[in-house]
Amino acid sequence: MRFYFFLCLFFFSEAVSFSQTEIQAYASITTGADQIELCLPKLKNKKVAIVTNASGIIGNKHLVDTLLKHHIKIVKIFGPEHGFRGTADAGEKVKSGKDHITGIQVVSLYGSHKKPTKEDLAGIDVMVYDIQDVGVRFYTYISTMSYVMEACAENAKELIILDRPNPNGFYIDGPVMTDAYKSFLGMHNVPIVYGMTCGEYAQMVNGEGWLKNKTVCKLCVIPLKNYDRTKFVSGLPVKPSPNLPNDTAILLYPTLGLFEGTIVSLGRGTDSPFQYIGNPYADRNKFPFTFTPRSNKITTRPKYMDTLCYGVNMKLQFDDLLKCKQINLTLLNMFYHNSENMQSVFFDKNFNYHAGNEELKQQIILSISPKDIRQSWMPDIEAFKQVRKKYLIYKDF
Repeated sequence: MRFYFFLCLFFFSEAVSFSQTEIQAYASITTGADQIELCLPKLKNKKVAIVTNASGIIGNKHLVDTLLKHHIKIVKIFGPEHGFRGTADAGEKVKSGKDHITGIQVVSLYGSHKKPTKEDLAGIDVMVYDIQDVGVRFYTYISTMSYVMEACAENAKELIILDRPNPNGFYIDGPVMTDAYKSFLGMHNVPIVYGMTCGEYAQMVNGEGWLKNKTVCKLCVIPLKNYDRTKFVSGLPVKPSPNLPNDTAILLYPTLGLFEGTIVSLGRGTDSPFQYIGNPYADRNKFPFTFTPRSNKITTRPKYMDTLCYGVNMKLQFDDLLKCKQINLTLLNMFYHNSENMQSVFFDKNFNYHAGNEELKQQIILSISPKDIRQSWMPDIEAFKQVRKKYLIYKDF
C-alpha cells in the first residue's frame, strides 16, 4: 500500500494539464468593495469601524483610503491575524496602536483579545468587514469575522460585509469539525474546505444560531458580481497572508495546512512557503527534493532553520490538485510512515484542532486508504451541504 502511495505521488506517466475554463481570473470579478457606492449611504454621517487588512483594496487603493476620500468618519480599524498591514507571521501576537499612515486607532484582534469588547465598540455606529479569505476552516479570518458578528449582535451594531471571492470555493472536502476540537482554528461544525464566500458563511452563522447565546447580528452583505463558484480564482492582487504568496500556495493550503500540527516544515523561510514540504528525518531515497529554511523578513525563526530538509516540491502537484478537487491525504500517510524513528512525535497537540477530530490522526497511523478516510467523512459532509445550501448567494457547483 505504501509503495502504491509513493507511485501515485511522484511518478505520473504524463503531466496532468488543466483547462483555463477551470480557473477564473480575479480581475473578471466585481467585489463588494468595488461597489462601494452601495454602502456609502449607510456610512454617511456615521462613526465607522473597519475590520480589514492589506487585502481590503479597491483597485490600487486601500478601502480605508477610499472611504476617507468620500469623507466617511473612520474612528477605528480592527486587524486580524497578521495585523492590519498584513506583515506579522502566523501565530505572532499583534499589538494595538495607531496606524502610522492614517493616524487612526488600530485594535488588534490577534493580541490580548480576539473578540471586540464593549469598550472597543463604544462610540461606533456601524462596522464594515472586508478581508480576502481562502476558504479553509483553520484559516483564522472567518473566526475573527464570527467574533466580530457576535460583538456586533451583543452591542446592537450593524455589520456590513463587502464580499470577496473564495479561491478554494469550487469544492467541499475534509472532516467536519467536532465539538471537542472547537477553537480559534475552527469555531463551527464545517468541513476543512466548505465552499462558501465570507458573506455566505456569515449568513449561515447567523441563520443557524451559531453565535453565543444564539444572538443574531444585524447583517448586510454587498455581493459579488460575475463570480463563478465552479472555478479556482487566480491572481489575487494582494497575498492574503505573508506565507501565501501566490496561486499555488493558496490552492495547496487546504492540504498542507494539516501539517501545521506535525514535525513537517511547510517551507517557511524559503522563497516558496506552502509549496515546499519536508523534514530532516524523511527517507531521502523516497523524498529526493531538498530545501533549507533560512531566517527572512517574513519568518525570522522558521522550523528547522539552517537544516537540510527532505521532501516534496508541491508546485508540481498544482494541476493534479486542481483536477481532483480534494485534499491530498497521501502526503500525510507518506511522511508519517517514512520519517525515520519519528512516528511517536510526528503529531503534536495542534493536529486534531486542524483536522477537527481525533479520527484522522488514527487513520493515518493505521495506513487507512485516502478513499476509505474520505468515505468516513461523507455522512457529515452531506448533512453540512443541506445546511450550506440555505445560505448561498451565488450559483452552486
